[in-house]
Amino acid sequence: MSPDKLVYMANQIATFFASQPEAERVDRVADHIHDFWEPRMRRQLFAILDAGRADVNPLVAAAAAKLRQAA
Repeated sequence: MSPDKLVYMANQIATFFASQPEAERVDRVADHIHDFWEPRMRRQLFAILDAGRADVNPLVAAAAAKLRQAA
């Protein structure tokens, strides 16, 4: 998948969960990405974040950090 499409999808997830209680947002984004994205999509997201891409929603970055911890 193209990096642009992956970032777009991740940012949409973050936008959806932004209306949730603040204490639950990161967990919900992480849970969604874990449950519905295949492992190679998650690895690609991690690579995009490692490269320092600027247009990734901070909620996505926090959720990715949580997913990495769990792995």
